[in-house]
Amino acid sequence: MSSSLPSQAAAAAAAYGCFHRFLLASRTLPSRSGGAGRARSLTLTLRSLPLVGHRPRSRRVACQAMTETDPEGNGDDEEKEEFRNDASSPSVDSAAEQNGSAESDSNIDNKDETSNAELLGSSDTQNIDGDATATNDTQENVEVVEVASGSPLPGMRQQLDDSVRIPKATIDILKDQVFGFDTFFVTSQEPYEGGVLFKGNLRGKPAKSFEKITNRLQNKFGDEYKLFLLVNPEDEKPVAVVIPRQTLQPETTAVPEWFAAAAFGLVTIFTLLLRNVPVLQNNLLSTFDNLELLKDGLSGALVTGLIIGVHEIGHILAARDSGIKLGVPYFVPSWQIGSFGAITRIVNIVRNREDLLKLAAAGPLAGFSLGFVLLLLGFILPPSDGLGLVIDPTVFHESFLVGGLAKLLLGDALKEGTQLSINPLVLWAWAGLLINAINSIPAGQLDGGRVAFAMWGRKISARLSSVTIGLLGISALFSDVAFYWVVLIFFLQRGPIAPLSEEITDPENNYISIGVTILLLGLLVCLPYPFPFDPSQLTNLDFDL
Repeated sequence: MSSSLPSQAAAAAAAYGCFHRFLLASRTLPSRSGGAGRARSLTLTLRSLPLVGHRPRSRRVACQAMTETDPEGNGDDEEKEEFRNDASSPSVDSAAEQNGSAESDSNIDNKDETSNAELLGSSDTQNIDGDATATNDTQENVEVVEVASGSPLPGMRQQLDDSVRIPKATIDILKDQVFGFDTFFVTSQEPYEGGVLFKGNLRGKPAKSFEKITNRLQNKFGDEYKLFLLVNPEDEKPVAVVIPRQTLQPETTAVPEWFAAAAFGLVTIFTLLLRNVPVLQNNLLSTFDNLELLKDGLSGALVTGLIIGVHEIGHILAARDSGIKLGVPYFVPSWQIGSFGAITRIVNIVRNREDLLKLAAAGPLAGFSLGFVLLLLGFILPPSDGLGLVIDPTVFHESFLVGGLAKLLLGDALKEGTQLSINPLVLWAWAGLLINAINSIPAGQLDGGRVAFAMWGRKISARLSSVTIGLLGISALFSDVAFYWVVLIFFLQRGPIAPLSEEITDPENNYISIGVTILLLGLLVCLPYPFPFDPSQLTNLDFDL
């Protein structure tokens, strides 16, 4: 690491990264048959932490393992050897330090034996000759191992290049001066893309430790590197990932976002109008021959669109308060209910789970609040034309929340088998509530999926997401709305949520209460109302039994 340190401590510090990981993960460790200068043959399987939302790519990383005896021997000079890859243009440089003699064999048990290994990789490396060259003093072994790779950031992609990889000297500074006993004590490290994944013991509160580490990283290297403090899904222990910021570039698209979003928005306006004109819904092919009839659906489209708009405004305000940057919202059209809401991309890195919870819950909270108020007004206010909309009361069985409110506010007027005249505002507001509810489903990257992740962490939310998508797939057999929605989730929104800067700290209890309320409201809107509206029907059923 540094020549200013005592010789044994220097060798141990230099070997800390790769060799310690070798000891933890090696499958075989043959016993030595020669002197202290002989190296050990190690095999290793590296596993990259599954932090990404994209399909992993395969990368090759070269690990060189060797041994070093106590420099108190005969004082031989340090020897350095270069290993070059003949199969690709980039070279793989590795340095080995060796001091030892025949006299050191007699007292080797009283001295510390250290190992130095350097993790080197190149995106173009295909094969590295791993045959060991044995001599009386040195044996070196180079082994190629597969390391999963991919972008760890939302809307970002890594530009991998050897020139921006973290050098060995920088890794030593990270372990010794950035991390520490008071924050995160490093016990091992693994390569992760152009950066390094550190395993160790987290000290103190995660939020405070993250702040200390970030400040030290800023003081040492400025904005050159980005820190993530995450949870290893394999053992539920904290890990730290340091990645060069230079490798992170904004994701670009062939078509400008605003242009694509505007196109989707125009189609959504059309489907909102179409949904509120029953005559056209019964014969979709006649729509373009009767476009003048779309004006009859303007009132319903405005009410439902207002609820969707308030939902998105809630997200925007919460994002501004938390320092989160959002992309242009893509409104998703639906001929069944007018729209499925909007898909909004998170552009930058979210700071922690509480900020993500604020962002995810703000939209449904605003949409549910406005929709609930308009629904109550629809039940209370008489129709403006005195006639209203004539419906079959059994329609209210499709929602536990709406059916319960209808029974509470309409009372005996609500009976199955009889016609009922209601204010159309009820159906318009109900459509807005349903759009909020399906976006609050705890699955993938929907608002509900982000709420679940922010409250309970990545592991639990991933399992809940799988169960939810499975149940939604079953319901798709009986509902066309559920069918189109599960297809949309599966292809566009089912990917895991990208890592946050710090994922360990739980949100405050008041925000968790809001998140639970959002999930319950979504469930109440989507679940059916199972009880009969007419109590006499329940009495007749008892007599029949």
